Amino acid sequence: MAEQLTKLESSVYHYLLDFTAENTYQPSIRDIGKQFKIKSTKTVSDLLQSLARKGYIERDPARSRGVNLLGFGAALRTQPVPFYGRIHAGEPALVPEHRQGFITVDRRFVPSDDVFFLKVKGDSMIGRCINDGDYVMVNPRQDPRDQDIVAARIGEEATVKTYARRAGSVVLEAANPAERDITVQPGMDFGILGVICGVFRPSFDANLGGNSMQS
Repeated sequence: MAEQLTKLESSVYHYLLDFTAENTYQPSIRDIGKQFKIKSTKTVSDLLQSLARKGYIERDPARSRGVNLLGFGAALRTQPVPFYGRIHAGEPALVPEHRQGFITVDRRFVPSDDVFFLKVKGDSMIGRCINDGDYVMVNPRQDPRDQDIVAARIGEEATVKTYARRAGSVVLEAANPAERDITVQPGMDFGILGVICGVFRPSFDANLGGNSMQS
């Protein structure tokens, strides 16, 4: 998962998005310092460097406005959400080379800065209105509760299922009587990627590329 932003980093990131959308150019380091009452240009530069390290921007330190907002779509109050075509076994499960692109979303529907999209393959969750070809938004910051819909990792494969606990074991329940549940066994290469917080269903082939997540 992308590394979580601090409260200040999140505010600076949103400011970069909105300022650029409004002005068609990026704020300078001094603009950012003035907005957040930060007197030290080094402190601002360190904040931008942290955003770059965490995968939200790219920097050209030789230029005052040398910031590339990854996936930026130039619309006010929106946020680019990364789409991953595959996952990586072990941790971290999401690595930059598996990112296929970005889907720009109204920020009101984004519960945290580190959400991401995966594409569903299969019909195991049709009983909970998640269909083959849907894009699910995953919130890695939310801890799963019983009966939450989650994205989980088993080895290098991702799956979307209903999270449940039975007799002390985690069970990933299908929402289709034709599909089997998955009981997580001791020693299984397993991890929770996050809780599903949104479903996007295009009425055409979006063709974003990459592999799909098995449901």
